Amino acid sequence: MKNEILIYEGENNVIEVQLDAAQETLWLSLLQIADLFGRDKSVVSRHLRNVFKDNELDKEAVVAKNATTASDGKIYQVEYYNLDAIISVGYRVNSQKGTQFRQWATARLKEHLVQGYTLNEKRLQQHKDQLNQLEQTLSLFQQNVIDQASLPEAQGLVKIIADYTNTFVLLNQFDSERLPTADFDEDIRYQINYDEARAAIALLVKNLIAKGEATELVGNEKDDSFAGVLGSVVQSFGDEYLYPSIEAQSAHLLYFIIKNHPFSDGNKRIGAFMFIWFLQRNEHHRKKSGELKINDNALAAIALLVAQSDPAQKELMIHLIMNLVR
Repeated sequence: MKNEILIYEGENNVIEVQLDAAQETLWLSLLQIADLFGRDKSVVSRHLRNVFKDNELDKEAVVAKNATTASDGKIYQVEYYNLDAIISVGYRVNSQKGTQFRQWATARLKEHLVQGYTLNEKRLQQHKDQLNQLEQTLSLFQQNVIDQASLPEAQGLVKIIADYTNTFVLLNQFDSERLPTADFDEDIRYQINYDEARAAIALLVKNLIAKGEATELVGNEKDDSFAGVLGSVVQSFGDEYLYPSIEAQSAHLLYFIIKNHPFSDGNKRIGAFMFIWFLQRNEHHRKKSGELKINDNALAAIALLVAQSDPAQKELMIHLIMNLVR
């Protein structure tokens, strides 16, 4: 019987009360009931026997046993009585205290019921929002993005759809204990900086040019906007990152490079490269199985998807990318 502990302050005593929000009741032991009403334990026990004898209450419905560790270190099974039983005793031995406790208990239960309802409503709305977000994401794949994709990129799009839909639970599986959790990694081991990023890009461009897959325009900074992109990714307030997880920083890095066009050419390729490079530096690019979290085809597809997306869909795209690499 794992319940929340509340403190009831009587006129001459303080009692720990177990609140059982699931059953909409409270529980006290025989000793606690005796303390609550200022009566000997034997008196309370006699009244409880009479309550059950007169069939005023069903003993099985109002009594529960709970393992309790005593002062001698031994574990004993202690009987606890619910609010109905407590109030029945209260009316017999001290109606005024019984009424006071009933009013207090009713108020506490009402508080928890309202809070529980509000919390479940909030969770349900969050879940509906996630499903709506999923619907919006899938609608992106039905637009002209696929028409512009090569076969490998189209295959990557299919993989993204499969991976992303697996991050959500269907609405009919909703309950308070099975909601999807964020689970993003806030252990950022490497903070990206301009000099190291430029050196990595220079090496990428050199290799591409050697293969005949790029010109001198690839990786050529048009202005200082690339430094601005990196500054945006690692910006903080106090000691807290604005984007506090590896997933959030990598997703914004990819998105900002592609959408802000800081280079004369090659923004999608550089964005995709920096995305993986940052994940590698943070040791976050592989699943526990050793498999890459996002393969080349899927990476090319997501870069194309970001490039073709409406700026109004920024948060949707960021959320998609974060979930693909969490």
